[in-house]
Amino acid sequence: MNFQMDKTHPRQIYNLLMGLVAPRPIAWVTSMDEEGRINAAPFSSYNYLCTHPPIIGMGVTDRTGTRIPKDTAHNIRRTGEFVINVVTEDLLDKMNICATDFPAEISELEMAGLTTTPSSVVKVPRIAEAHAALECTEFTTMEIGRSRIILGRVVAMYIEDKFVD
Repeated sequence: MNFQMDKTHPRQIYNLLMGLVAPRPIAWVTSMDEEGRINAAPFSSYNYLCTHPPIIGMGVTDRTGTRIPKDTAHNIRRTGEFVINVVTEDLLDKMNICATDFPAEISELEMAGLTTTPSSVVKVPRIAEAHAALECTEFTTMEIGRSRIILGRVVAMYIEDKFVD
């Protein structure tokens, strides 16, 4: 079966890409707004792109049916910093709670029963329960259609000692 993207509904394109581009890591992003409120949200359009310098890329769509950026994209644009917390099987349920589209004043972290701990370089904290995290600064953001491709430069990494060989 052939699909021409200009003749395919966006939801079907999404489903096709999600099925074909696998395995697909999840970026569980913590970001901070100008008032210091922490946002936590997962994104499945994510991967590392190069290692020298270490750059990750992630796609963040606008809020459903709007041209308004999601809190994560808005926060990264305003502060220039974010943390990607690595998702492991023991954290899947809590990560899924953070996928809920809560109003900005509701803490996803509180709703999921998670805590934060300071990062080593960026101001945005990481999720304390995550076994690894990438501290990032915004390298660039490209707006394409109703999405943003955010490139982040990894400036520090946290990995629990037991996972470092």
